[in-house]
Amino acid sequence: MVAVKQEAQQMIQNLPDNCTYEDIQYHLYVVEKIKNGIDRAQKGETSSHEEAKARMAKWLSH
Repeated sequence: MVAVKQEAQQMIQNLPDNCTYEDIQYHLYVVEKIKNGIDRAQKGETSSHEEAKARMAKWLSH
């Protein structure tokens, strides 16, 4: 597994030269959320399509 620091450095190197601190923060945030989602899925912490639809319906009805 690639160390977090090395992964962050690679990600930053792949961003355009004119990127902002906000761009870097956003990309780090997205990578973290994706990795957390993958970890949860591997642990079986997932929702069915029907469960997700029900949760979204509650959220969208407010």
